Amino acid sequence: MVSTNKLKSVDFYRKIPRDLTEASLSGAGLSIVAALVMMFLFGMELNNYLTVNTSTTVIVDNSSDGEFLRIDFNISFPSLSCEFASVDVSDVLGTNRLNITKTIRKFSIDHDLKPTGSEFHSGPVLHQIKHGDEVDEEGGEGSVSLKAHNFDQYSHQYPILVVNFFAPWCYWSNRLKPSWEKAAKIIRERYDPEMDGRILLAKVDCTEEGDLCRRNHIQGYPSIRIFRKGSNLREDHGRHDHESYYGDRDTESLVKTMEALVAPIAMESQRQALEHKPENATQHVKRPAPSAGGCRIEGYVRVKKVPGNLMISALSGAHSFDSKQMNLSHVISHFSFGMKVLPRVMSDVKRLLPYIGRSHDKLNGRSFINHRDVGANVTIEHYLQVVKTEVVTRRSSSERKLIEEYEYTAHSSLSQTVYMPTAKFHFELSPMQVLITENPKSFSHFITNTEADAVADSFSLWVSGGWDIGFNFAQHS
Repeated sequence: MVSTNKLKSVDFYRKIPRDLTEASLSGAGLSIVAALVMMFLFGMELNNYLTVNTSTTVIVDNSSDGEFLRIDFNISFPSLSCEFASVDVSDVLGTNRLNITKTIRKFSIDHDLKPTGSEFHSGPVLHQIKHGDEVDEEGGEGSVSLKAHNFDQYSHQYPILVVNFFAPWCYWSNRLKPSWEKAAKIIRERYDPEMDGRILLAKVDCTEEGDLCRRNHIQGYPSIRIFRKGSNLREDHGRHDHESYYGDRDTESLVKTMEALVAPIAMESQRQALEHKPENATQHVKRPAPSAGGCRIEGYVRVKKVPGNLMISALSGAHSFDSKQMNLSHVISHFSFGMKVLPRVMSDVKRLLPYIGRSHDKLNGRSFINHRDVGANVTIEHYLQVVKTEVVTRRSSSERKLIEEYEYTAHSSLSQTVYMPTAKFHFELSPMQVLITENPKSFSHFITNTEADAVADSFSLWVSGGWDIGFNFAQHS
């Protein structure tokens, strides 16, 4: 049987007789240093455990949002009227969507980018406007030619003043001219301006009266405006509330529209009854005219995940535009790809990656203004390269997707063109995506490291204590 003394011989932690132990300043110093080292090492281990560690990899795009990508935007054009502003989308696969309206909202704005009223509604778009085949053989003019000096006089004199703003070089203006003059003669004969005084058809040559046309926000030719007074008068810096006519342009349609406008208005000298004239005969062909010369366009479009273009310009199938007068300067309030990211979600992601989201809306707040120093016919182009970033966090044994966002780089330029000026956004998506994964540390690893540090410090204290005892023993000897 093994004796007790033999067992004691293998004791690694033998007791030191109390009479050999004695407190000393050197021992106290070593103890304090060792305690500080233990606290420092524990703090380092705790900080390392709490620090988020991420790994970044580049993989082939495996988006969960399908084949289409959403583009959200809010862009203000100080010199583009909502009347003709068109949002178009095209791509390399042949997609060509013109004048998107379902997911787009427009608001007339002034030069300070402030809205001047409620949302501008374009109304139904006529697929083809009918024109007359009349030829004015006599060369006479039935409409009154207005100038800047007498425009306000006529607009205050007649309850209904219908004005054709035209340009002699315009193809559509020339097609309208014979029908317009013939309709003006018929209306003048039926509603004599001197005896009846309820309606007058007039015209304005915008090549001669440029300021007058700009004051009425004319950008496309011909533009037919319906000016009212009396109960329909609204004072707005001296201008009347008026409407735009978008109906057919043959003589018969014009005359019917004018008679429907006159019907509810009583004559000053006599009352004339008009039969078989429905009250809503012109509701589908006239709409409120823009109250300002600028337009704020906001909304979203869905595009295929292939190289393509988002274009904003003036567009009409029955109007002409003077490209030298078109100015597509704009201010971008918001432009982003993908679904909108909630602020709370973004704050959680920034806890992991402070740099994330910096290029999510890179164009926000930027202005692209053509001050005419470049010249006329200026197209403003933006080249956007888009990359998807996905952040995944791992908790326990499960994975949770924090965010899917699209970041992009942007390069912009102003260049002259022989075509109609346009604001173009060229976008190209990368076939690869950035995958950022959070790699949490296990609690057992933290405990193991902490215990290892404690054992190491204990050993150092034991060694230092033994050294101190030996030193004291030597002194006593």
